[in-house]
Amino acid sequence: MSSEIPAFLLNDERPMPKAGFGVYKITGDEEAARALETALEAGYRLIDTASVYKNEESIGKAIRSSNISREELFITSKVWNTAQRMGDIEGAFNRSLERLKLDYVDLYLIHWPVPGCYAETWKLLENIHQSGRAKSIGVSNFGISHLEHLFEISGIIPAVNQIECHPLWNRKELVKYCQERGIVVQAYAPVARGAYADREILTCIGKKYGKTAVQVGLRWLIQQDIGIIPKSVSKDRILSNIDIFDFDLTKSEMETIDTLDEHLRTASIPDDMVGQGVE
Repeated sequence: MSSEIPAFLLNDERPMPKAGFGVYKITGDEEAARALETALEAGYRLIDTASVYKNEESIGKAIRSSNISREELFITSKVWNTAQRMGDIEGAFNRSLERLKLDYVDLYLIHWPVPGCYAETWKLLENIHQSGRAKSIGVSNFGISHLEHLFEISGIIPAVNQIECHPLWNRKELVKYCQERGIVVQAYAPVARGAYADREILTCIGKKYGKTAVQVGLRWLIQQDIGIIPKSVSKDRILSNIDIFDFDLTKSEMETIDTLDEHLRTASIPDDMVGQGVE
């Protein structure tokens, strides 16, 4: 398996790996160290965390204990809803840097479009970006209406929109909207928590290439220029999730997988965002 993961060129001219390692629900120094050691040895260089994951400190320790230079890594974190409502964006960002023990992050995202807050939050992210402490800035869980509002108040287009996306919820309209505007779509929960691991269509396609149904689903995302950040603490799955760059799905296979869409959300909406206009 090649350790070389191809990269996007973001709209701010910075490269970002097309596949990264999600660390949601990883807890404790030992688990983080073990998972990151496996991921980094396998070739992952993008590590995606967030303040609400409560593991930035453990992730930071694991990064420092690795033999990978900081310049080779791409570290993402996110500002949580509470900080947005309090207007404490700068403080939240500084606390993330302190927990990670880093001088900068490669990407800083607004985790959710909190109504009445996210536009002001974006302006404050612009300041952090200009300071060089966040090399790129973007958003997560933003729909078209949220993005259009940002375009009305800012000339800076988000580099990334991180959304749930997988064969069972393909988000075609939102993906097209983002890509037409130079926003890279990055899929969280790209494995849909295993919901398509036994789908017959994907299993049959996988047999042709010697791949699993999950690997086929991840490849389907990559071939649409959608980034992926699958999460796992299993060594086998960590390795398997990036062993997807040695085959190409045909146009017919891609279109067949498109038909699996059933608008299946596998990641929950935070309690404080239910009924707030997010999908």
